[in-house]
Amino acid sequence: MIKRLGTGLAVLWAAATSSYVALLLAPGDTVDILIGNGVDTPEIRAKIVAEWGLDRPEVVQYLSYLWRLLHGDLGRSYQLQRGVGEILATQVGPTLQLTLAAAATGVTLAVIIALATAGRGRWLRGAASAAELVSVSVPPFLIGIVLLSVFSFTFGWFPVSGASGPQALVLPALALGLPIAGVLGQVLRGGLERALEQPFAVTARARGLTERALVVRHALRHALIPAVTLAGWFTGTLLGGTVITEALFGRPGLGQVAMQAVTGRDMPVVMAVVLLSAVVYVAISTLLDLAYRAIDPRIGG
Repeated sequence: MIKRLGTGLAVLWAAATSSYVALLLAPGDTVDILIGNGVDTPEIRAKIVAEWGLDRPEVVQYLSYLWRLLHGDLGRSYQLQRGVGEILATQVGPTLQLTLAAAATGVTLAVIIALATAGRGRWLRGAASAAELVSVSVPPFLIGIVLLSVFSFTFGWFPVSGASGPQALVLPALALGLPIAGVLGQVLRGGLERALEQPFAVTARARGLTERALVVRHALRHALIPAVTLAGWFTGTLLGGTVITEALFGRPGLGQVAMQAVTGRDMPVVMAVVLLSAVVYVAISTLLDLAYRAIDPRIGG
C-alpha cells in the first residue's frame, strides 16, 4: 500500500505538471490565456500576475502553483469570476450520482447475465453474447438517443432532461451502464465457466453441493478477479461518457462544466478538471488493490 500511495502521488504530480506545462506552451500570452473570453481590464491582469506569480522566475511560478494545489487552491475562473473549487463543488454531486448509478447498473446487469447464462445451452449463451456485443459496440450517446426516443418521447415514462428526482437518473444511468454490462458480462461468464471446471468444483459437487450454491459461494469469487481488473477501464468510460451524456440529457455536472470550459477557453477550470480526473483514477486504483485482497487474500502476500 505504501508503494501504491507513492505511485498515486506520482500520477497526481504528473497530471498537475502536464496541465501547467500545457498552459505555458499554449500560443499567446499567459495572462490572455487565463482570461480567455472573460472581461479584460488592467485590474484583472494585475490580479492574475499576482496570483500566478508571473512576475517571478518560471521555477518559482511552478513551485508556487504546486504549493497552492497542496493547499486546495485550484485557482479562479476569470470568466465566471468564481473560485474553481467552488465551481467544481457545486457540480460534483450530480456527476457523482450519475457515475455511481451507472456503475451499479452495469455491474448488476453483468452479474445477473453471467449467472443466468454461464454453463447453459449454446443458444442462450449466443444470444447473451450478441446482446453484449451490441451494447459494447454502440456509443453511449447513441444508446441515450434511442432510450430517449422510446421511453421519453414515445411512452413518456421518463423526463426528457433535467436532474429532478430518481426518474431523471434512470435513462442516463442505462446509457452509461449498458456498455459496462456488456464487457463485464462476457468476462464474468468466461470466468465462471472456467471456475466450474476446476478441481474444487468437482469436489464440491461430490459432496452434494447444488450447482447454484457452487456458483454463488465459490465460482463467482474466482471469476471476480479478471472482472475487477476491468474496473479501471469502465472508470475511464464513465469519466469520458458523462461529458456527452450530461449534455444529451440536459443534466448539470462536471461534464457540462468541462465542455463549457473547453469551448470558452477557461483554462483554470480545464486544468482543475484534468487534476480531478487524475484524483479519481488514483482513488479507484487504490480501491481495486483493496478489492483484490478482499476477494483473494493470497494476492499481495
